[in-house]
Amino acid sequence: MAGRIPQSFIDELVARSDIVEIIGAHVALKKSGREFKACCPFHSEKTPSFWVSPEKQFYHCFGCGAHGTVLGFLMQYEKLEFPEAVAQLAERAGLEMPREAQAAREPGGVDLYALMAQAARFFEQNLSDNARARAYLAGRTIDAATAVKFGLGYAPDSWNALLNRFGQSEHERGKLLQAGLIIERDTRGGERQPGFYDRFRDRLMFPIRDARGRVIAFGGRVIDQGEPKYLNSPETPLFHKGRELYGLYEARQAHADFKRLMIVEGYMDVVRLHQSGITYAVATLGTATTQEHLHKIFRITNEVVFSFDGDRAGRAAAWRALENALPLASDGRELKFLFLPEGHDPDTLVAAEGAAAFESRLKSALPMSEYLLKQLVEQVDLAHVDGRAKLAALARPLFARMPDGVYRELLADRLAGEIRMPADKLKALLAPHEPRRVPAGRPQPERPDRGPPHHGGHAASAGRGNLLRQAISLVLHHPAAARAIRGSDLLGGIDRPGVDVLRTLLEQAASVDAPTTAMLLERWRDRPEFDRLAELAARSPLVADGAAAASELKTAVEKLAEEYRTGRRMDELLQKARESGLNSDEKAELSFLLKAKSRLESGS
Repeated sequence: MAGRIPQSFIDELVARSDIVEIIGAHVALKKSGREFKACCPFHSEKTPSFWVSPEKQFYHCFGCGAHGTVLGFLMQYEKLEFPEAVAQLAERAGLEMPREAQAAREPGGVDLYALMAQAARFFEQNLSDNARARAYLAGRTIDAATAVKFGLGYAPDSWNALLNRFGQSEHERGKLLQAGLIIERDTRGGERQPGFYDRFRDRLMFPIRDARGRVIAFGGRVIDQGEPKYLNSPETPLFHKGRELYGLYEARQAHADFKRLMIVEGYMDVVRLHQSGITYAVATLGTATTQEHLHKIFRITNEVVFSFDGDRAGRAAAWRALENALPLASDGRELKFLFLPEGHDPDTLVAAEGAAAFESRLKSALPMSEYLLKQLVEQVDLAHVDGRAKLAALARPLFARMPDGVYRELLADRLAGEIRMPADKLKALLAPHEPRRVPAGRPQPERPDRGPPHHGGHAASAGRGNLLRQAISLVLHHPAAARAIRGSDLLGGIDRPGVDVLRTLLEQAASVDAPTTAMLLERWRDRPEFDRLAELAARSPLVADGAAAASELKTAVEKLAEEYRTGRRMDELLQKARESGLNSDEKAELSFLLKAKSRLESGS
């Protein structure tokens, strides 16, 4: 949804919003130098470690690591989705949401949300009128109150029941098609007449709701036999299955605050668990758990339990969930895996043993670290060096996806124990050869319980990480410094990982009259680099002075370009040395370049 809101509107919205004013309406801020401080609203503390920068339009807690822009604060504090946060901020700023942002509304003025609500009521009415569908629910021991809570319905055994009700005109049929409620006939070959038919027929209907409780899609389950067992709405302007979770709206209605959320596989699992009092269950919509799902969940709670059937398909789904969860496995988050007895799913198991017994199983859920190691160890023979080396090889791509932090360090220590080698040596082997593309979900506080330090003047570059990270950090903390770079020509042709990020940041900062950290970050919200950039923005600035930042940025970019030219020529000479040998001049040039590379790397 974020992609439908024009970037120019988000830029204007961030520029016209005062993060101090908006956060100050929820938290008691106190002026401290150029920043404001308070006790963090996201964790319990007695000494203020939550800082808000009016210059950067950015907040950061040195205690729990929470950080973000004004939109990020509304999403985290109010538990809003991005479009809702934009709408709330726009209303506060007196700005009208642009037409492109209202993806559900088309030129005809018919609201797809209203159409989906009408369809949901249609299916509900059909359920009350159909004895066979009611008998099916009774056989699954779903009571009437639960059916009403989830808005369960029934799609008649007809090719055109919904079409005849809501699709009398061409315009109405166009809306039904756009909402995914009907399908256009395939007339290729001339065997069929043009027309449409209902997508859902003779199915128990599960409305899928967004964070505001609006119906955005449906899932339909066969009542007797048939394929597919479950049929979901297609992707529509309202519905993107990789982002939505069935039952999340109902779970949030049942809880003011969450200790955990449990992810199960089926709609009926969610309905039965909620009926049994386990009202923190949600389900993915016919797809593996995505990082977007997890981002949504981690804005609500820090504990996730994946519950899977104990069969082969369940184990495969669990491993896919683990792979997608690794980039978000940062400190303070708990991800666990619960495997049910063979032949059971949450629906049947909670019916057989009751809610208390089912919840007691959560105590035996495997933490993600234990599950990961268990799965890897089962694939090797640790009695031999070959098996232990294979274990390290299997683990390396998984560790490469994890963010830096205590969690990754401790897991590496555990793995070192299994492999029987010193932890520091294993960590060196597991370290990526290039910057990880997957960012940390939350930064590690460099100065707990202190305000952001400021350094004046030109500090030395040593000890701040590599040149590329320095340059990116300088742009984030001092966007106006990008004007010191005459275009991004200096970086042209460099294919080193991460240079494209720097190049884009420079172009973005230079394209705005008064760029801020928040404005830059919001341009990356839908991209995988967002969390890593937000982490860098949350760290202490390398320099406090804008002029010094511009000078350092210019030097860093020039050095990057020089490194690339040096490295490319070295590669050419080394390749020639392998293939045909070098003459005396080329040998001297290679020796000079190797020494120059050494000087560049040492910063001298």
